[in-house]
Formats: sequence, structure tokens, C-alpha cells
Amino acid sequence: MEPVEIKARGRSSKAYKWFKKYHKWFGIVLAVFVLLFASSGIILNHRSLLSSIDIDRSWLPRQYQYRNWNMAAVRGSIDLQNDTLLVYGNIGVWKVTDDLKTWIDFNQGFPQGIDQRKISKLLFMEDGTLVAGTLFGLYTFADGQWQYQQLPVEEERITDLFVQQGQLMVLTRSRLFQFYPNNNSSSFREIVLQPSTDDDGKVSLFRTLWSIHGGKIFGEAGRIVVDLLGLALIFLTVSGLLLWLFPGIIRRYREQRQVVKPAARLMRFSLRWHNRLGYYLLVFLIITTLTGIFLRPPLLIAIAEARIPKIPATGLDTPNPWDDKLRAGIYDVINHRVILSTSEGFYYANADFAGSLQPFAMQPPVSVMGINVLENLAGGGLLTGSFSGLYAWYPQQQYVENMIARREYQPLPTTGRPFSDNAVAGLVRDTHGHAFIFDYDRGATPWQHGSSFPAMPQNVVDASPISLWNLALEVHTARIYAPLIGDFYILVVPLIGLSLLFLLFSGWWMYRKGFKRRKS
Repeated sequence: MEPVEIKARGRSSKAYKWFKKYHKWFGIVLAVFVLLFASSGIILNHRSLLSSIDIDRSWLPRQYQYRNWNMAAVRGSIDLQNDTLLVYGNIGVWKVTDDLKTWIDFNQGFPQGIDQRKISKLLFMEDGTLVAGTLFGLYTFADGQWQYQQLPVEEERITDLFVQQGQLMVLTRSRLFQFYPNNNSSSFREIVLQPSTDDDGKVSLFRTLWSIHGGKIFGEAGRIVVDLLGLALIFLTVSGLLLWLFPGIIRRYREQRQVVKPAARLMRFSLRWHNRLGYYLLVFLIITTLTGIFLRPPLLIAIAEARIPKIPATGLDTPNPWDDKLRAGIYDVINHRVILSTSEGFYYANADFAGSLQPFAMQPPVSVMGINVLENLAGGGLLTGSFSGLYAWYPQQQYVENMIARREYQPLPTTGRPFSDNAVAGLVRDTHGHAFIFDYDRGATPWQHGSSFPAMPQNVVDASPISLWNLALEVHTARIYAPLIGDFYILVVPLIGLSLLFLLFSGWWMYRKGFKRRKS
């Protein structure tokens, strides 16, 4: 089947030629971007499956090299006494001795892959039990290695661990469990969290679009559908390039049948399925593209505060009011209550979790990227840290202090940027009690003292590659282009998305016109 040209005279012919011209050149220019977006999106849908695959950071731009413990390398530490710390974070767990000079790998027992040893929280219980919460589950340390403890839920991503009256509490993104260790096994009791008093029964528009974009809204079946759409987009891109290149190849080698015949056959196949897939998958591809555009700034700003009803019979329509909202927890010993940091703010519950959760009237700012530091302070206060900064928060007094600027925090009328000038990714105290803030960009900086944190040892750097999933995330969000175009990378997603919408519509319009012409 050869390409059909519209012979009709008048405005329709001019429109066809215009669409054909720009469909071709937009497709050529955008080909690499579309291939990267589609392939990275497929990878992002399968984090657990691909968690063992790592990429050496030396192959990547300088912005992805560790310098002074930047890029959330470290989240926190626990003091084992005798000049020994366990430091943890995105680099896993490391046993640190000799006044922070000696770093010993402490990741034995975790599955292969840097993603498998990204630690959200490490706890040393009073009975000597060492517990770690990771992206993929709960681990306890025994017999010289980490041992997996299966939770009674499908998604075991641990967001925090804390102790309530001697009991270990395990927080995932959707549920809270009480952990009961036994000699040969462990058991869990789920704590049913009641809705908050300000619960409106809705979900954020951002989360709805995010669930649609990745297919999670329809569970595993939805993910497979989105993967197939990604593969279709890759085929449309590659076949479009073949349709551009092969006519020239055929003309150049027209005397060589062994070259022309296979090329012509592949070209006909590419044309047929390029048209059919683009035509019949148009609506699904447009939905995937549109939802992706609104998940990144600047269009994200337009939907950031919007909330809509849950879509019935989907993954969003769950009876759990805290589904995918829980981020951190801590037990307030003075007031005998549990405080939870969620994607919608801070809430507290009675020690027995009876009754609805209550929001705090005054709260410290927390970046949409989530909270990274949550510690008790004397007098019923809390130390909170995120990419919005470091704050001392006294809920009873309704007082919040910016601990870096050393002044009272004044809430802004808007939510502001997700990153502040002090993007706190973690906090470590050495064996002398000196605290170090780990800024996402600047790395380790002393806090309220003059000591310095040692340079990142080479053995730690060598053992801390970037996961394939995280690299795919950098590509899919367009941050990978920042070394080339600086802050303008933020415009890549909306510009490529709008251009892709033009390609989809123009291709559909031309196929429709050609189909009508052939039919007549």
C-alpha cells in the first residue's frame, strides 16, 4: 500500500500539505525525546522487577556524581556507643568508626541492587534488635546479616519506623502495623487509622492524573496497558523514521533488488501499522500525553491544590482514607499521642488510636517531596526537616522556628517552591553530639558548630551507583537535560508533550483524509 496523496484542489489540499510537512519535521526532531520518554516510562512502571540493575555514576553527567554527600546520600544515623555509628540513607547502611574516618559496608543480606538497600529509617530497639525500613520491605539484623520480614500487605514500601511505649511501629505509605518479634518468626497487627476530622472523601487531582498516567488506577492490568501504549509510541516513532529514510535508500539502490525489495516490504509494513496504530490508539495516547504534561511544572501549578471525587471502581476508590498518604510517624511521649506526617499535613491520634485523627492548627512547612527529618525535642517540640528547610515546631504553643535562619516562621500565602535554599535531605549526629545537615545540593554542612564532616570515602562512592529506575526517572522528568540547558529543562516536558499532541492529531487527520479518499 503506497502513501495516498490528496489530489483535491482548494483549502483541504493546502491543509493536507501543511500537516504533512510539519508532521514529518516535528516527528524527526522529536524522535529521540519521544523514544526516551516512552522507554523510561515503561521502566518506571516496573521498579521492583528492575531493582537489581544499577548504572555506574561515572558514565553520567557531573550532576549525578556524589560530592560531599549530596543527592540525599545520607538520611540519618544511630549511635551504637564506643565511637561507632550506623549511618544510613540512599547509600544503604554503613558502620562508621574512628571518628567518622572508617566506613565499613553493613549491607549484607539485602538483595542485589542499590534500590534494595535504600533505607528510610534505622532503629535500635531497647532489647538490642536492629531494624531497617527500605523501599521494598522490613528487615531485622541477626547472625551477621539483614533478614527480611514479610508484611501482610502487597506493597511493602516502608516510609518510617518509630517506637510507641516499647513497641515497634511500622509505617508504609498506606498502613500502620505493630511489630511483634518472635524467636523463629514475626507477626504484625494492623492499626486501623480512622479518617481525619477534615477528611472530604476526595483525592487530589495530581494523584488522579498520576494514577492514570502510569496505569495504576486500574492495577496491574492498567500498568500493562500503559506499557503497551509506550511500546506503540516507540513503534510509531521508529516506523515514522523509516518512512522518512527508506524512499531515499530505495532511490539510491534502485538497481539492486536485494536491497530494494526488503526495504520496500519493510516500508509498506511500517506505513500500514504506523497509520493503524496511530489512528485506533489516538484517544489513549492523547490521555497519556496530557496527564504527563500536568504532572510537571509549570502546568502542575494549575492543579496542585485541586481535589476531585474518587473515580468509582478504580484503584483510587478505596475505603482506606490514608491510602498512599502516610510519610512519617513519631510518638509524643509528653502528650501521649502519635503524630503522623502525611501528604496532606500533620495529624495526631490518641495512643490507642481511638477516634478520628486531628489536624494541627499550626504546622511547619514540608516540601511536596516529603519529610526527611522528624525528631522529638525537649518540651514537647518536634524537629522537622524536608526540602523546605529545618524547623523547630512546638504544637502546643503553635510556634514554629526556622532553625537555619534562627527566626520565627511566617507562613506564606502560597505553597511556594518544592525546594528551598536549604533542601534538608537528612540529619546526622556524630559520637560527640555534633549535628550535620545533609543538603540535597550542597551535601554535609555543620549545624551550630565548627566541625566538618569527612569527605565521602572512595569505597562508599564505588558501592553507590544509581539504579536504572532512578536514571529512568531523571529522563522521564527531563532533569537529565539540566546540564545542557540549565533551569530551562523545566519546559522540556510541556513543550515535548504539546508537540506530541500535534503529531498525534495531524497524523490522525491525514490518515482520515486519505482513508476517505481511498474509500471514494
